[in-house]
Amino acid sequence: MSDCTVRDTLTDAMKDAMRNRDKPRLGTIRLALAELKRIEIDEKSLDDQRALAVLDKMVKQRRDAIEQFNAAGRTDLSDQEQLELDILTEYLPTPLTDTEITELVDNAIQSTGASSMADMGKVMAIVKPQAQGRADMSSISKIVKSRLG
Repeated sequence: MSDCTVRDTLTDAMKDAMRNRDKPRLGTIRLALAELKRIEIDEKSLDDQRALAVLDKMVKQRRDAIEQFNAAGRTDLSDQEQLELDILTEYLPTPLTDTEITELVDNAIQSTGASSMADMGKVMAIVKPQAQGRADMSSISKIVKSRLG
């Protein structure tokens, strides 16, 4: 039904966590696998690109929650979210450096011939698949806006 090595990697990691009785890791991996299964059922298929997008979204949610918990002075909840964030990021590809992101954006602008903000969608359509799970899309969006604006 699907061809997803990300899910296979998470499944193997879940088995390892079960063997090692690592409850925090096991719980986080199970959350990720449950979300991937939900997406697979809803969309009838799941490839690595979509799986990375799901993990990326989960990471972003954890970062937002950490920020909110810290602002509220709830370090206990913040620590739990940080633990989950650390575990989830292990399954994402190596993050892109600022130089690589800038180079990726510049190449996309050249290949599309983009010259104004009206062309931002074309540029993002090229950059997004290459950067998914490896960089924060909102920061890439800001770079594209600064280059086109």
